[in-house]
Amino acid sequence: MQLNNKTYNIIELEETGSTNQYLRDILSKSSPVEGTVVTTEFQTRGRGQMGNSWNSEKGKNLLFSILLYPTMVEPIKQFIISRIISVAIHRVLSQFTDGIKIKWPNDIYHNNNKIAGILIENSLMGKAITYSIVGVGLNIAQKSFSDNIPNPVSLSQITGMEHSRADILDSVLREFFFLYEEMKNNNVEKIEQEYFQNLFQRGETCLYKDERGEFRGKIVDVLPSGHLVMEAESEAEKRKYAFKEVQFIIEK
Repeated sequence: MQLNNKTYNIIELEETGSTNQYLRDILSKSSPVEGTVVTTEFQTRGRGQMGNSWNSEKGKNLLFSILLYPTMVEPIKQFIISRIISVAIHRVLSQFTDGIKIKWPNDIYHNNNKIAGILIENSLMGKAITYSIVGVGLNIAQKSFSDNIPNPVSLSQITGMEHSRADILDSVLREFFFLYEEMKNNNVEKIEQEYFQNLFQRGETCLYKDERGEFRGKIVDVLPSGHLVMEAESEAEKRKYAFKEVQFIIEK
């Protein structure tokens, strides 16, 4: 993939285990500049949230990781990094099609299908984040997917057109670093609002499942910690969830 923009410190790989792991390996030996981006044509051990695998056909999609040193972010508020990358991708994809939404905590959906996944790995020391690696898998041109992937879709499948991966990567990075600077300038509230306004199923009464079983409810808030706040039908008390504590039941 030929990148058009040389503003960023980009490391381009043909193949690697995972771009997140590649950055961690570099960090164990040196201190690369903040904003270093690693891209690859193919990952042999791509991962998603909570150890889930991420499968991608070689040379068809965007697979990249961004290195940050967000020392100004309190660990309890580290979810702002998830918001920033989610909003950045949402902005870019919304230029091509309607129906792009952010599925809490940080998947990107088109209608009921997943077009992108995000894996953020933070290194904490005391009350500070020493570094953050923001990993992204974004489906651009893939036309067929493994049967064990439940609901994938690519941008080309949505639009019926071919798209430049390099141009889309450049656009995502521009939006991401713009929002990152906004965060540094304490303009966090606008980012939080944009994230919430574009949440998948926000304000809708839908089917979910937690440790108590299935229930119908709606999303009412996402806290600075990243916890999801929901109202269940026929309940006065709100429910609060950390990652993986509630499951979205996608109704066709």
